[in-house]
Amino acid sequence: MDRKSPRTEIILSQSRAVLSHQYSDQYLDWNPQPGGYLEIEGQTYLVLERKHRYMLKAGRYELHQIVMHVQKSQMPAERSLLDGAWVIGDVSCFYNARSEILRCAINPSGPCARCRHYQKI
Repeated sequence: MDRKSPRTEIILSQSRAVLSHQYSDQYLDWNPQPGGYLEIEGQTYLVLERKHRYMLKAGRYELHQIVMHVQKSQMPAERSLLDGAWVIGDVSCFYNARSEILRCAINPSGPCARCRHYQKI
């Protein structure tokens, strides 16, 4: 069966169990990158790693498969939109990592509210 988009294999990182085989044009309406969140059958997963596998066809390499390693997670309650991407925590704090994965170096588990190390930028 010829498809425009490659098959995406979603693997649970801790157990290495395959959660899903999907074709991105059917199920994924965006290309999840590391740090992004993905929902499969009502469960939220954090994308840890994304790999591309290529196949040689007629003398050219073509994208054959995408593999995403994920872990069970919950969407963080504290998040801010920064330059079009969601980051964890309060970006007005000097110590915020401005990352989709890590809140800050001082208080990585949060919450930002009532943190004694908060310093406004």
